[in-house]
Amino acid sequence: MATRPSVDHVLAGRPFPLGAHAEAGGVRFAITSAVADFVELCLIDADGSERRIALTERTFGVWHGLVPGVTPGQRYGYRVHGPYDPARGLRCNPNKLLVDPYARQITGTLTDLRAAQGFTGDPERGRMSTVDSLGSVPLSVVTSPGGPDTGTKPEVPFEEAVIYELHVKGFTEQHPFIPEPLRGTYLGLAHPVAIEYLTRLGVTSVELLPVHWFQDEPALIRNGRHNYWGYSPLGYFAPHAAYASEPGREVEEFRLMVAALHAAGIEVIIDVVFNHTAEGGPDGPTLSFRGLDAPAYYLHTDRGHMADITGCGNTLEAASPTVVRLVTDSLRYWTQEMGVDGFRFDLASTLGRPRGGKFDRDSTLLTAITTDPVLSRCKLIAEPWDATGDGYRVGDFGAQWAEWNGRYRDTVRDFWRGATGVRDLAYRLSGSSDLYDHNLRRPWQSINFITAHDGFTVRDLVSYNEKHNDANGEDNRDGTNDNRSWNHGVEGDTADQEILALRTRQARNLFATLLLSTGTPMFTAGDEFWRTQHGNNNAYCLDDETSWFDWTPDGGADEATAMLAFARRVIRLRAASPALRQPEFFEGRTTPTGKPDLIWFRPDGEEFDESDWFEDRRTLGMWIDGSNSQARNREGELVPDHSWLLWLHAGAEPVQVILPGREYGKTFKASLDTSSADGSPADFGVLEAKSRITLPARSLLLLRAPRTGNS
Repeated sequence: MATRPSVDHVLAGRPFPLGAHAEAGGVRFAITSAVADFVELCLIDADGSERRIALTERTFGVWHGLVPGVTPGQRYGYRVHGPYDPARGLRCNPNKLLVDPYARQITGTLTDLRAAQGFTGDPERGRMSTVDSLGSVPLSVVTSPGGPDTGTKPEVPFEEAVIYELHVKGFTEQHPFIPEPLRGTYLGLAHPVAIEYLTRLGVTSVELLPVHWFQDEPALIRNGRHNYWGYSPLGYFAPHAAYASEPGREVEEFRLMVAALHAAGIEVIIDVVFNHTAEGGPDGPTLSFRGLDAPAYYLHTDRGHMADITGCGNTLEAASPTVVRLVTDSLRYWTQEMGVDGFRFDLASTLGRPRGGKFDRDSTLLTAITTDPVLSRCKLIAEPWDATGDGYRVGDFGAQWAEWNGRYRDTVRDFWRGATGVRDLAYRLSGSSDLYDHNLRRPWQSINFITAHDGFTVRDLVSYNEKHNDANGEDNRDGTNDNRSWNHGVEGDTADQEILALRTRQARNLFATLLLSTGTPMFTAGDEFWRTQHGNNNAYCLDDETSWFDWTPDGGADEATAMLAFARRVIRLRAASPALRQPEFFEGRTTPTGKPDLIWFRPDGEEFDESDWFEDRRTLGMWIDGSNSQARNREGELVPDHSWLLWLHAGAEPVQVILPGREYGKTFKASLDTSSADGSPADFGVLEAKSRITLPARSLLLLRAPRTGNS
């Protein structure tokens, strides 16, 4: 590419905020690198030619300047001149054009791996590569400030939240009633048809898989594959461009999507990946952070080697002020400018492990997030583990953090596939007080889930004993082997109606348990519509029908319709029943009925005693006193409710249970029964206290004890 002469007239500008900002008849550029000898701003014109401009001002390690005449839409990058000494972790290479970490729009992609490599030969000992990467790597783009209004944030109380994890592209890519140009885009998710589906389903919050601009990893590029999930970020301020219906409008379209969801009362939570970047390990490409100031961004050993506790080749250094500023600046941008309501932090344990050490819930980065006056008002959800044993920290995060509760997932899966014992199950059903009631947290900070993007769908969970990931091109070595699944007699699809009936009932059991447990339920898009990935539990690189939401499922249309009706029923039931989503832990406190707020029952209608918790049981009754519900309305007033009796029976044969005495409810009325396709209960009529009823094999039954004693 041709290089045009440098622009001579550059004003000093200011160091903060970082990034590219239009002002005073030009654009102010600011980028941080404490190790650079000097930095060149590179303006890339439409014909691919390059203008290099030296940023001579350096303040606090920030290189900055205001360039007159530059306007929004200008493509740019940086070249950093400085030490290339991999033994000390330093990899400055001016032959590599670098993306601005604060770019609010990114265009292009990595097309030539060799050109993007900062080294020749061995990545740790080889010489610096002199191949120019211009034309082979993504470019930053100057953007205009502002955009469409993102609407009023719904501010759904956590105890009312039902979270729906979805992929922006996959959710609408095959939707027959969304215009084809909008399918798989931000505007596709904003389309009235998509919004109507979400509102009828009853979810309050969508959790979007990564929408930060991401780059395919080298191994996928070499094999002609694509990172579908998006857990390979490069731009922490830029929306992923491929989800825009019109190239270059991704910022505008993302804001329009948020506005449409907010107008429907639905929150937007985004999955953020601040634990690693797309640059990978030392043999990865030099695209941005590595070439700017690798030790300021990445975790290194004392000998200068890149350290990896994420399993992704590199790890962002949580102790670095540069990283702390990057993360908090990014989060504030997304909530203030882009309208986002909350964040789910991928491999969040790494954020609490400065210098790769022991986990510290009060680490600099975690504390910076929770004490920020803007971010402290957001929903903050941690994935409380990383790729190491020491990183598994379920229950260990600080007071303001909600967590994906992996213990909940494992316990509920185990119970319904036949594991004996109910002690751990009781903790999960009642809000996991053993994990969260010791550091100022509430039960809704347990994000209860049974499936997520990573793993089996609910349908596959009841249809496969083993993973089937051959389509991923890794000889079925990828993905977890700890699925805790059960195929119910046949691996995969079958025409056996008895097995199919059992599978769908088990799926209803799993879904009902999730929605009726104390805590915040989260489920994956399509589980309510009988979606399958044909046994693939790691479809991260399958941007095809395997991963997309199938709106017209072949061979499962009846099951899909029934599962959707069931899901809607249970979500409505939860929303209308404050006692089932209480914001306080059960404490055994005496209630107006004279009984504790929560009691566990055996099938014989008697309360559990201490020894019962250690027996091999498959049946559990859970009574919640609605007269002492701690749920409140939006005005802060306590909301009384009916009392509820939940029976869970995972045994292979029917079991007779006896309802508790009149002190727990004069009468009982069935509200939900997983033995029917849509959850409508059998007509037991109004049941008196001490009545005997039969629970079918592997079923869940929810009964209401009305406050007035009337049905």
